[in-house]
Amino acid sequence: MRADLVEQAALIVKDHPILINMVSKRVRQIAAGHAVLVERRPGLREADLALLEIIQGKITIATIDKS
Repeated sequence: MRADLVEQAALIVKDHPILINMVSKRVRQIAAGHAVLVERRPGLREADLALLEIIQGKITIATIDKS
């Protein structure tokens, strides 16, 4: 997991346990085959993609629970 992405996402989701839970749940969803909501780039793992989705506003606290 890239530290720069964690820092950026932490600016959006201020509560760290919630951020951790959001990323964890989204990683499970991506690993299960759910569509990624951001552009896949070489070298990015599932956690990085989840963080990018949070940073870009593709998922929020309200939408992460809808699975």
